[in-house]
Amino acid sequence: MDFPEFILIIKQLLAAGGIVMPPLVLCILLLWYGLGYRFWVMKSPKSMGVRDLLKYYQQHDDKPAGSIVAQAIKQGVRLQKKGVKNLRRHLDAAFYEYEREIGKFSVLVRIVIIISPLLGLLGTVIGMIETFDSLATMTLHSQSGGIAGGISQALFTTQMGLTVAIPGLLAHSMLNRKQQQIELDLAQVKDLLCHQIPNHHPTKSSSP
Repeated sequence: MDFPEFILIIKQLLAAGGIVMPPLVLCILLLWYGLGYRFWVMKSPKSMGVRDLLKYYQQHDDKPAGSIVAQAIKQGVRLQKKGVKNLRRHLDAAFYEYEREIGKFSVLVRIVIIISPLLGLLGTVIGMIETFDSLATMTLHSQSGGIAGGISQALFTTQMGLTVAIPGLLAHSMLNRKQQQIELDLAQVKDLLCHQIPNHHPTKSSSP
């Protein structure tokens, strides 16, 4: 399929769905951009458990991090080795960026999933109104497809809305489970690092 044919198909889809098709196309672009970004951020699986990863990067802090959990561990290990006071507070601040990154576009994706079927239903209602108006004035029979063609065209937008929402909902649910697992891993990293930190108490110098 060459580019002109692709453009022609897009124009036919826009014409078939009526005025709600441009918003639906925008929803498709926003949905898969958001899902693609979230998948890219969380795509790298952990090669080992959190405890093993922590031990590994404590011994090999120069090795590259292959996942967002590994990146957080490396940063936490650096803070631990610096011996900063109130390590938990520093870890919360450092890991906040990772938690924000894995949650990025989650709200946008959820809004698009909710809106898309409603836009499709709106397009169907508009199409049905136009169909019955044409039927009332007896102008629909002069068009190709007659009443069946008009109803089919009206239902097309509902089909498109569901086509956008259902795959998006499935992908969004899988990515949400992945996000929750990463958040649990980050919380476990914080606990492990804070429990490993030795208690540094200032020693009083003994008088001679």
